[in-house]
Amino acid sequence: MEQRHLGRTGLRVSRIGLGTLTWGHMDENDAADLVKVFWEAGGTLVDTADVYGDGEAEYLLGRMVERLVPRRDLVIATKAGSVPDPYRRFDGSRGHLLSALDASLARLGTDHVDLWQIHAFDPETPLEETLQALDIAVSSGRARYAGVSNFSGWQLAKAATWQLAAAGTRTRVASTQMEYSLLQRGIEREVLPAAVDLGVGLLPSSPLGRGVLTGKYRHATPADSRGASEQFAPFVAPYLDDAASRVVDAVSIAADGLAVTPLQVALAWVRDRPGVTAPIIGARNAQQLTAALSVETLSLPDEICQALDDVSAPVHRYPDQDWSTL
Repeated sequence: MEQRHLGRTGLRVSRIGLGTLTWGHMDENDAADLVKVFWEAGGTLVDTADVYGDGEAEYLLGRMVERLVPRRDLVIATKAGSVPDPYRRFDGSRGHLLSALDASLARLGTDHVDLWQIHAFDPETPLEETLQALDIAVSSGRARYAGVSNFSGWQLAKAATWQLAAAGTRTRVASTQMEYSLLQRGIEREVLPAAVDLGVGLLPSSPLGRGVLTGKYRHATPADSRGASEQFAPFVAPYLDDAASRVVDAVSIAADGLAVTPLQVALAWVRDRPGVTAPIIGARNAQQLTAALSVETLSLPDEICQALDDVSAPVHRYPDQDWSTL
């Protein structure tokens, strides 16, 4: 699999990443199959978080490192900052973040992670305190690189600029992880321009529109799908409206014309967008993952990309883009 630099850093990662959001509800053997298939295909970037399965995802991944895959062959990324508190969803305090990192390392069975990410912006903590945790993590050797997740455009720009303001003493923001797909292009308004300008690599989550872009929901909700499960149905539901259906139809038409699958078209589109480093795929089984990894040899023709851009285009109005329309 092709490798790409993560933002303006020396870290290289596979251009498709493996996500572990559902591993807390997955059999260990199924998770092991995913890791083996991913590694054998040349995949390196495995993304997790301390809250996935209440830590179970990190624990499962840690059990597989060395036993199934050499640690040196993986780029392990995890996150901290989300908390199970109904009154405070995110805790970006230095104390919480560094304690969470130590707990993650214990579950992962490693002395460092390759990429440590702040899971979300915490409005209750000064941003400079949150960012200091990144500096300490990297300077202490517990993390090699640092990034953020779910930061808005101004939040990302502020964080990345702060870290660049004193060269050599602060850790560059290497990446931002955000939802991005043909069904969710909101980050193109401000987040993506900020990331490109500041040299921050984008790691798109849910690049298949929470599974909807595969076309599986075009006519009905499959009984074995996430959309049919009590836990994940609310997660899928926002992308089952008429506007999404028009995009899914366009993806399916493009797939028929190219003799490939809708999954391959949707994933190739987001993988090759400007600023994107590696979409994160959350496959439920090895068969799904194999289907996603088959996109490696596919590049969409320009006319197909333009047609998909047109049918899924987000609304750009003042002050996001061109003032001449005022």
